[in-house]
Amino acid sequence: MTLPDLKIGTLVSKLPIIQGGMGVGISLSSMASAVANEGGIGVIAAAMPGIHEPDIAANGGEANIRVLKNEIRKSRQMTTGVLGVNIMVALTNYSDMVRTSIGEGIDVIFSGAGLPLDLPKYLSPGAITKLVPIISSARAARILCKKWKSRYNYLPDAFVVEGPRAGGHIGFKIEQIDDPNYSLENIVTEVIEAVKTFEIEYDEKIPIIAAGGVYNGNDVCKFLALGAAGVQMGTRFVATHECDADNAFKQAYVNSKKEDMVVIKSPVGLPGRAIRNAFIDQVDQGEKKAFKCPFHCIKTCDAQKSPYCIALALSNARKGRLKHGFAFAGENAYRVKEILSVKELIDSLISEYQLAANNSKKPINEPIMEY
Repeated sequence: MTLPDLKIGTLVSKLPIIQGGMGVGISLSSMASAVANEGGIGVIAAAMPGIHEPDIAANGGEANIRVLKNEIRKSRQMTTGVLGVNIMVALTNYSDMVRTSIGEGIDVIFSGAGLPLDLPKYLSPGAITKLVPIISSARAARILCKKWKSRYNYLPDAFVVEGPRAGGHIGFKIEQIDDPNYSLENIVTEVIEAVKTFEIEYDEKIPIIAAGGVYNGNDVCKFLALGAAGVQMGTRFVATHECDADNAFKQAYVNSKKEDMVVIKSPVGLPGRAIRNAFIDQVDQGEKKAFKCPFHCIKTCDAQKSPYCIALALSNARKGRLKHGFAFAGENAYRVKEILSVKELIDSLISEYQLAANNSKKPINEPIMEY
């Protein structure tokens, strides 16, 4: 059994697999184009893409716009596949990143870390970009459908539903993370039911994409069977040769153990899932990393009270300087045992999906044949 394609409005991806957008330079043109070339949707992250530019401190706005434009254009030169940009609502330069992405003709914008209540207003006449909010509840889906339809006569082109097992910043309270009521399976089912009303009323299809802890082809099969139209995966794509991070960052995944997967309190005011290391231990022990904030990248970050700069910590990790930062990662990162090419990873996901799908069709009690 082959994997179905993923339709987001008029946009068609050959595979129902979206590579998660991972900020501060983890997913840029190299990774995004490689995923798109294999039939998935490759995603560039718009969170501080210009952090390594020489003028980032003095001219952060222009540096980030410049790099995002360049990364989108480089991706277009390397693939004819489907490309997206992930833009956090919490970014102080959110509007600039949205306008830049639409102006560059990106296929789809994924937007979370807050409700993107006004995202459709940035669409210009003739714009081809699809708009896909990242949410964590059926309530959020209903709010966005109602707000977008009443204000802009526009429904979300799809929803990414992210559960509490995701890496990086997660939209759940600490006490909800291990509560089975907030499992991805439950949330996906609830969101599918919530959007049905709008699909029927307006005769539009709103695909639901499952994200957060999706690890292998068996998981893909499970969520498609639940009614999801596709999945989003971040952690698995970090451990690929094409990932834009340093090899030491990728190796942190390979070397990690289950007990290393921790949820930290991020300076931006949200829980975040990461791989425990000496840097995180030092923060837990109350050591404050002295810094001046030149970026002002996240609206909710209080630099005066923060024990460290999240942008600098993630940037250091991305460059392999893990003594001065840490790696965000999904709950299943410890299961990663080797670094593969994107093609090898996609091929394995397809094979695993086919095996799981074929096994699900077998009768539970096959008759005993007598000869």
